Amino acid sequence: MTEGHDVQALSDLDIYVYEAVASQTVESGGAGFESLVHASGLTEEQVRRSLATLVEQGYVVPRGDGYGLGPHTFEVEY
Repeated sequence: MTEGHDVQALSDLDIYVYEAVASQTVESGGAGFESLVHASGLTEEQVRRSLATLVEQGYVVPRGDGYGLGPHTFEVEY
C-alpha cells in the first residue's frame, strides 16, 4: 500500500469484503475466493471487483490460491 491511501476512499462493499478477508485470515491464515463469496453472500463479480480494488491499493495481497491482509493503518471489528 502506498502512503496516502485513505481507507475512507473505499466503498462500503470494499470494506465489507476486506472484513471478510480479515475474519477468514484470522481464523485460518488466508481467505479463498469461493469461501469469500459464500461468507459474504455477494456475487462472484462483486467480490472479484472488490478484491481487485483492495489488491491494487495494497490492503489485500494474493497469497497462494487465496488472499491475505496487506499492511494497513486501520482496525476492523469482526
